[in-house]
Amino acid sequence: MRQLWETIHQIKQRHFDSSSLQFRLTFEITALSVLSLGSVAIWTGWKMQQVLITTHTQTVEYIANRFPRDVEFYSEMLSIKAGLQKTINNVSVPGLAIWVKSIDGKKILAQSTDVKSSFTATDELMAIAEMPLKPQVYKVGSRYLILYQSLITIKGKPLGKVYMAQDVTEDQRHLIAMLQGLALVCILVTMLTMVAITLRIRRSLQPLQDMSRMAGAISAEDLSKAKLQLSHAPREVKELAQTFNRMLSRLADAWEQQRQFASNISHELRTPLTVVLGYLQSLLRRSSNLNAYQKEALETAASEAERTVHLLQDLLDLARADSGYTHYQMEPVILNDLIVEVAGMAENFSNRLIQVEAKETIEAIVDRDRLKQVLINLINNAVKYSDFDQPIDLILERVDQQAIIQVRDYGVGIPLQDQSRIFERFYRVDEARARDTGGHGLGLAIAKTLVEGMGGSITVRSKLDEGSIFAIVLLTQFQKS
Repeated sequence: MRQLWETIHQIKQRHFDSSSLQFRLTFEITALSVLSLGSVAIWTGWKMQQVLITTHTQTVEYIANRFPRDVEFYSEMLSIKAGLQKTINNVSVPGLAIWVKSIDGKKILAQSTDVKSSFTATDELMAIAEMPLKPQVYKVGSRYLILYQSLITIKGKPLGKVYMAQDVTEDQRHLIAMLQGLALVCILVTMLTMVAITLRIRRSLQPLQDMSRMAGAISAEDLSKAKLQLSHAPREVKELAQTFNRMLSRLADAWEQQRQFASNISHELRTPLTVVLGYLQSLLRRSSNLNAYQKEALETAASEAERTVHLLQDLLDLARADSGYTHYQMEPVILNDLIVEVAGMAENFSNRLIQVEAKETIEAIVDRDRLKQVLINLINNAVKYSDFDQPIDLILERVDQQAIIQVRDYGVGIPLQDQSRIFERFYRVDEARARDTGGHGLGLAIAKTLVEGMGGSITVRSKLDEGSIFAIVLLTQFQKS
């Protein structure tokens, strides 16, 4: 379940990150699509409403224009009230209600009474009709009406006002149903468009994601082989990929030149410095007439020369490893015996107590000499940064299909902010303290390179004033190729 939530969280971060280009393009194009479709739908609905109003308004206006003449015609034969009612009864338009009010608006002179109109004037309808009207649909109760009013004059004298209400309920409901269908279609089209746009943008941005993954996975050793191939990408992305490939080529050349320079300079300087060191040590052993100042100067020179020779040797080792010239003799090795041997050697040169802890016999696939070099390096590091009376622990254990060797000390520890960088070349936690102990920032880098060359890994856990634990994880069987 936890893995499922982590997967969902990663998908949300990847596809719903508001700062990502994919999210922004999808949101902006979708917003434009919604705005465009919404505008078309609104305009279509308004136009259909206007067509409905115009169609019925023309009919009502035609009847209204004829109404005064018909009233005047019937009034010559009948009374005015009878003429009004006769004129209203002769209008044969289904759904049309007509009523006539006096000039003062207090009395209804005549109104529709036949079943064709299906409704009569109500107080609400008459109140709406009294307002200045525009050609539009009014909702009265459960009905939709188009209202009209005009003045009736007989022989030049105002008789009253005629009001007409055309029932367009069915037409309006059909229109509303059509608009709802249109809105539903617009929503579906918008959703499909959004999905299509998302898929298209994701496919278009795939080359950029490939470049990002490749850039994150490239190591210094892969620079010369790394090349981004994009055959179906847009022209702009292809140009970016070509620029990226040229940059990788330049970086590979620069890295190779730097590595070659380090190898050459280390090789060229190591021999003369070794000779100088030999002469200084010989001079110190054979000269008995040196004063204290001269002896101290020669000892300082010999110490610095020896330190420089070790530094050049470490640089040569790293240069060989980077160039692929370091060969590993991988074979099954009983780690218990190797650790006991290394612990004995370390006790001799450091005069420190090295404690070995192993609950079972464990075999791993390693290069014996390289692993001894790594362990001696780590023990030497532990000796430098812990007090003389504190022991060094070597702990061997098996976890699943891996063998783990821990080198633990009880010294000064490593600050948390430095623990992620101590395996970097030439990185030292405390420059002054490293200088005093003779460190030059390459020991742990070499250890990491050798362990990874054997297919393992090395990590560190530390706490200030409580000590450090360096853990080497090794394979217990050959990997299948």
